[in-house]
Amino acid sequence: MSNKKENYVIVRTYSAGVFAGNLVSRNGKEGVLRNARRIWYWVGAASLSQLAVDGTSKPDECKFPCEVEKIILTEIIEILSVTEKAKASIAAVPVWAK
Repeated sequence: MSNKKENYVIVRTYSAGVFAGNLVSRNGKEGVLRNARRIWYWVGAASLSQLAVDGTSKPDECKFPCEVEKIILTEIIEILSVTEKAKASIAAVPVWAK
């Protein structure tokens, strides 16, 4: 299944973790995200659902590494639509690097 309009989403996988990005395509449990960031650690939202709706109230305490151009995710178990408010909040999180 392909999306003509790439929607910004949060994707939770079985073992690779959580990612936010533009959903390019999905086929069963496999999907492709463009301009994706791994949501490695977050605070300021009680759950991924709240992160998708409200974003984080504490962006400086979150740990989201740099964005990657494209990622193929397997074993997708959840896809959440992200509001514009939450998308802006995720984008405002500084790039976490060690």
